Amino acid sequence: MKIAVSGKGGVGKTTLSAFIIKNFSDRGRKVLAIDADPDANLASALGFEHPEQVVPISEMKDLIGERTESKPGSYGTFFKLNPHVSDLPEKLSMKRENIRLMVLGGVKKGGGGCICPESVMLKTLISHLILARDEVVVLDMEAGIEHLGRGTASAVDKLIVVVEPGKRSIETAHHIQDLARDIGLKNIALVGNKIRSDQDREFLQKQLPGFTFLGFLPYDNQIIEADLEGKAPFDKEQALAEKVGRIVDELVKAKE
Repeated sequence: MKIAVSGKGGVGKTTLSAFIIKNFSDRGRKVLAIDADPDANLASALGFEHPEQVVPISEMKDLIGERTESKPGSYGTFFKLNPHVSDLPEKLSMKRENIRLMVLGGVKKGGGGCICPESVMLKTLISHLILARDEVVVLDMEAGIEHLGRGTASAVDKLIVVVEPGKRSIETAHHIQDLARDIGLKNIALVGNKIRSDQDREFLQKQLPGFTFLGFLPYDNQIIEADLEGKAPFDKEQALAEKVGRIVDELVKAKE
Protein backbone atom coordinates (compact mmCIF):
# COMPACT_ATOMS: atom_id res chain seq x y z
CA MET A 1 0.00 0.00 0.00
CA LYS A 2 1.25 3.45 -0.96
CA ILE A 3 -0.18 6.45 0.91
CA ALA A 4 0.66 10.14 0.52
CA VAL A 5 -0.35 12.64 3.21
CA SER A 6 -0.56 16.34 2.41
CA GLY A 7 -2.14 19.55 3.64
CA LYS A 8 -1.45 23.11 4.72
CA GLY A 9 1.41 23.57 7.14
CA GLY A 10 0.33 23.19 10.73
CA VAL A 11 -2.83 21.15 10.14
CA GLY A 12 -1.33 17.99 11.65
CA LYS A 13 -0.34 15.98 8.60
CA THR A 14 2.94 14.82 10.15
CA THR A 15 1.11 13.74 13.31
CA LEU A 16 -1.43 11.80 11.23
CA SER A 17 1.37 10.27 9.15
CA ALA A 18 3.12 9.12 12.33
CA PHE A 19 -0.06 7.50 13.68
CA ILE A 20 -0.72 5.73 10.36
CA ILE A 21 2.87 4.47 10.18
CA LYS A 22 2.80 3.23 13.78
CA ASN A 23 -0.53 1.49 13.21
CA PHE A 24 0.74 -0.44 10.20
CA SER A 25 3.90 -1.31 12.14
CA ASP A 26 1.84 -2.60 15.07
CA ARG A 27 -0.04 -4.83 12.61
CA GLY A 28 3.27 -6.47 11.76
CA ARG A 29 3.66 -4.71 8.42
CA LYS A 30 7.01 -3.38 7.25
CA VAL A 31 6.69 0.35 6.66
CA LEU A 32 8.89 2.72 4.72
CA ALA A 33 8.24 6.22 6.11
CA ILE A 34 9.24 9.05 3.79
CA ASP A 35 9.59 12.62 5.03
CA ALA A 36 9.16 14.59 1.80
CA ASP A 37 8.39 17.89 3.52
CA PRO A 38 11.21 20.49 3.55
CA ASP A 39 10.14 21.29 7.12
CA ALA A 40 11.12 17.78 8.23
CA ASN A 41 9.57 16.63 11.51
CA LEU A 42 8.60 13.02 10.87
CA ALA A 43 11.66 11.54 12.61
CA SER A 44 10.71 13.31 15.83
CA ALA A 45 7.04 12.36 15.49
CA LEU A 46 8.03 8.69 15.12
CA GLY A 47 10.24 8.77 18.21
CA PHE A 48 13.61 8.40 16.51
CA GLU A 49 16.51 9.55 18.67
CA HIS A 50 18.49 12.68 17.74
CA PRO A 51 16.31 13.69 14.76
CA GLU A 52 18.24 16.95 14.54
CA GLN A 53 21.28 15.00 13.35
CA VAL A 54 19.55 13.58 10.27
CA VAL A 55 20.96 14.92 7.00
CA PRO A 56 18.27 15.15 4.28
CA ILE A 57 19.12 13.42 1.01
CA SER A 58 18.67 16.70 -0.88
CA GLU A 59 21.68 18.05 1.02
CA MET A 60 23.95 15.09 0.22
CA LYS A 61 25.71 16.93 -2.61
CA ASP A 62 28.42 14.34 -3.22
CA LEU A 63 25.90 11.50 -3.47
CA ILE A 64 23.67 13.51 -5.81
CA GLY A 65 26.66 14.47 -7.93
CA GLU A 66 27.80 10.85 -8.16
CA ARG A 67 24.36 9.43 -9.04
CA THR A 68 23.35 12.15 -11.50
CA GLU A 69 26.89 12.52 -12.92
CA SER A 70 26.81 16.23 -12.21
CA LYS A 71 28.79 18.78 -10.30
CA PRO A 72 27.14 19.43 -6.91
CA GLY A 73 25.31 22.76 -6.87
CA SER A 74 25.50 23.17 -10.63
CA TYR A 75 22.63 24.40 -12.78
CA GLY A 76 22.17 24.64 -16.51
CA THR A 77 24.56 21.75 -17.24
CA PHE A 78 23.99 18.23 -18.48
CA PHE A 79 23.25 15.54 -15.91
CA LYS A 80 21.75 12.08 -15.74
CA LEU A 81 17.93 12.04 -15.58
CA ASN A 82 17.57 8.44 -14.41
CA PRO A 83 20.05 8.02 -11.53
CA HIS A 84 20.43 4.67 -9.79
CA VAL A 85 18.48 4.80 -6.51
CA SER A 86 17.30 1.26 -5.70
CA ASP A 87 20.01 0.75 -3.07
CA LEU A 88 19.29 4.00 -1.18
CA PRO A 89 16.34 2.90 1.02
CA GLU A 90 18.59 0.42 2.81
CA LYS A 91 21.69 2.63 2.81
CA LEU A 92 20.14 5.93 3.86
CA SER A 93 17.28 4.95 6.16
CA MET A 94 17.02 4.75 9.92
CA LYS A 95 15.27 1.75 11.41
CA ARG A 96 13.03 1.39 14.46
CA GLU A 97 10.88 -1.72 14.97
CA ASN A 98 9.17 -2.39 11.59
CA ILE A 99 9.74 1.16 10.39
CA ARG A 100 12.41 2.48 8.05
CA LEU A 101 12.60 6.26 7.76
CA MET A 102 14.07 8.31 4.93
CA VAL A 103 14.29 12.12 5.05
CA LEU A 104 14.30 13.64 1.58
CA GLY A 105 14.42 17.36 2.32
CA GLY A 106 13.51 20.13 -0.10
CA VAL A 107 14.96 21.76 -3.17
CA LYS A 108 15.36 25.54 -3.33
CA LYS A 109 13.81 26.74 -6.55
CA GLY A 110 12.62 29.82 -8.34
CA GLY A 111 9.03 30.61 -9.17
CA GLY A 112 9.16 28.58 -12.37
CA GLY A 113 10.26 25.38 -10.68
CA CYS A 114 13.56 23.58 -10.89
CA ILE A 115 14.96 20.92 -13.15
CA CYS A 116 18.22 20.31 -11.34
CA PRO A 117 20.18 17.30 -10.08
CA GLU A 118 18.62 17.54 -6.60
CA SER A 119 15.02 17.58 -7.83
CA VAL A 120 15.67 14.79 -10.37
CA MET A 121 17.25 12.67 -7.65
CA LEU A 122 14.31 13.08 -5.26
CA LYS A 123 11.66 12.53 -7.92
CA THR A 124 13.41 9.39 -9.20
CA LEU A 125 13.72 8.08 -5.65
CA ILE A 126 10.03 8.61 -4.88
CA SER A 127 9.09 6.96 -8.16
CA HIS A 128 11.15 3.93 -7.15
CA LEU A 129 9.63 3.84 -3.66
CA ILE A 130 6.08 3.91 -4.99
CA LEU A 131 6.48 1.65 -8.00
CA ALA A 132 9.09 -0.89 -6.94
CA ARG A 133 8.90 -1.39 -3.16
CA ASP A 134 6.66 -4.12 -1.76
CA GLU A 135 6.17 -2.78 1.77
CA VAL A 136 3.78 -0.13 3.01
CA VAL A 137 5.06 3.31 1.96
CA VAL A 138 3.76 6.45 3.68
CA LEU A 139 4.88 9.84 2.36
CA ASP A 140 4.56 12.94 4.51
CA MET A 141 4.48 15.62 1.81
CA GLU A 142 4.29 19.38 1.54
CA ALA A 143 1.12 20.91 0.11
CA GLY A 144 2.63 21.17 -3.35
CA ILE A 145 2.92 17.35 -3.82
CA GLU A 146 5.57 18.31 -6.38
CA HIS A 147 7.63 15.16 -5.87
CA LEU A 148 4.82 13.06 -7.34
CA GLY A 149 4.88 12.67 -11.10
CA ARG A 150 2.34 11.51 -13.65
CA GLY A 151 4.07 8.15 -13.92
CA THR A 152 3.77 7.42 -10.21
CA ALA A 153 0.36 8.97 -9.44
CA SER A 154 -1.63 5.94 -10.58
CA ALA A 155 0.25 3.73 -8.13
CA VAL A 156 -0.66 5.86 -5.09
CA ASP A 157 -3.49 4.04 -3.34
CA LYS A 158 -4.66 7.14 -1.48
CA LEU A 159 -3.73 10.80 -1.23
CA ILE A 160 -4.94 11.95 2.19
CA VAL A 161 -5.36 15.69 2.57
CA VAL A 162 -5.51 16.80 6.19
CA VAL A 163 -7.81 19.77 6.78
CA GLU A 164 -8.74 21.83 9.82
CA PRO A 165 -11.67 24.20 10.30
CA GLY A 166 -10.46 27.35 8.54
CA LYS A 167 -10.55 29.05 5.16
CA ARG A 168 -6.83 28.70 4.38
CA SER A 169 -6.90 24.97 5.01
CA ILE A 170 -9.93 24.60 2.73
CA GLU A 171 -8.26 26.64 -0.02
CA THR A 172 -5.17 24.43 0.26
CA ALA A 173 -7.31 21.29 -0.08
CA HIS A 174 -8.81 22.58 -3.33
CA HIS A 175 -5.32 23.54 -4.56
CA ILE A 176 -3.98 20.06 -3.84
CA GLN A 177 -6.99 18.54 -5.60
CA ASP A 178 -6.21 20.60 -8.71
CA LEU A 179 -2.55 19.58 -8.64
CA ALA A 180 -3.54 15.92 -8.19
CA ARG A 181 -5.90 16.08 -11.17
CA ASP A 182 -3.10 17.54 -13.30
CA ILE A 183 -1.01 14.39 -12.79
CA GLY A 184 -3.93 11.95 -12.91
CA LEU A 185 -4.09 11.17 -9.19
CA LYS A 186 -7.74 10.39 -8.47
CA ASN A 187 -7.77 8.56 -5.13
CA ILE A 188 -8.12 11.59 -2.86
CA ALA A 189 -9.75 11.68 0.56
CA LEU A 190 -9.78 14.06 3.49
CA VAL A 191 -9.22 13.73 7.21
CA GLY A 192 -10.66 16.50 9.34
CA ASN A 193 -8.32 17.37 12.21
CA LYS A 194 -8.47 19.62 15.29
CA ILE A 195 -12.24 19.19 15.49
CA ARG A 196 -13.64 20.91 18.60
CA SER A 197 -17.37 20.40 18.04
CA ASP A 198 -20.07 19.13 15.69
CA GLN A 199 -20.11 22.61 14.19
CA ASP A 200 -16.45 22.22 13.12
CA ARG A 201 -17.22 18.93 11.43
CA GLU A 202 -20.31 20.31 9.69
CA PHE A 203 -18.34 23.37 8.57
CA LEU A 204 -15.77 21.23 6.78
CA GLN A 205 -18.39 19.00 5.19
CA LYS A 206 -20.30 22.05 3.94
CA GLN A 207 -17.20 23.81 2.62
CA LEU A 208 -15.77 20.69 0.94
CA PRO A 209 -18.69 19.04 -0.87
CA GLY A 210 -17.77 16.23 -3.20
CA PHE A 211 -14.79 15.13 -1.08
CA THR A 212 -14.75 11.86 0.82
CA PHE A 213 -13.89 12.14 4.50
CA LEU A 214 -12.07 9.15 5.99
CA GLY A 215 -12.66 10.46 9.49
CA PHE A 216 -12.53 13.35 11.92
CA LEU A 217 -9.96 13.71 14.69
CA PRO A 218 -10.49 15.88 17.77
CA TYR A 219 -8.41 18.82 18.89
CA ASP A 220 -6.13 17.27 21.49
CA ASN A 221 -3.87 19.02 23.98
CA GLN A 222 -1.95 15.77 24.51
CA ILE A 223 -0.50 16.12 21.02
CA ILE A 224 0.85 19.54 21.92
CA GLU A 225 2.22 18.17 25.18
CA ALA A 226 3.98 15.35 23.34
CA ASP A 227 5.63 17.86 21.02
CA LEU A 228 6.77 20.01 23.95
CA GLU A 229 8.23 16.94 25.67
CA GLY A 230 9.90 15.66 22.50
CA LYS A 231 7.85 12.46 22.55
CA ALA A 232 6.10 10.62 19.74
CA PRO A 233 2.39 11.57 19.79
CA PHE A 234 1.24 7.95 19.98
CA ASP A 235 3.17 7.55 23.23
CA LYS A 236 0.88 10.13 24.85
CA GLU A 237 -2.50 9.69 23.19
CA GLN A 238 -4.07 6.25 22.81
CA ALA A 239 -7.61 7.48 22.11
CA LEU A 240 -6.42 9.23 18.96
CA ALA A 241 -4.45 6.14 17.98
CA GLU A 242 -7.69 4.12 18.06
CA LYS A 243 -9.45 6.65 15.82
CA VAL A 244 -6.58 6.57 13.32
CA GLY A 245 -6.70 2.77 13.52
CA ARG A 246 -10.25 2.89 12.17
CA ILE A 247 -9.05 5.08 9.31
CA VAL A 248 -6.34 2.52 8.52
CA ASP A 249 -9.01 -0.21 8.61
CA GLU A 250 -10.85 1.66 5.86
CA LEU A 251 -7.67 2.06 3.80
CA VAL A 252 -6.89 -1.65 4.08
CA LYS A 253 -10.47 -2.61 3.23
CA ALA A 254 -10.44 -0.39 0.13
CA LYS A 255 -7.13 -1.91 -1.00
CA GLU A 256 -8.44 -5.45 -0.62
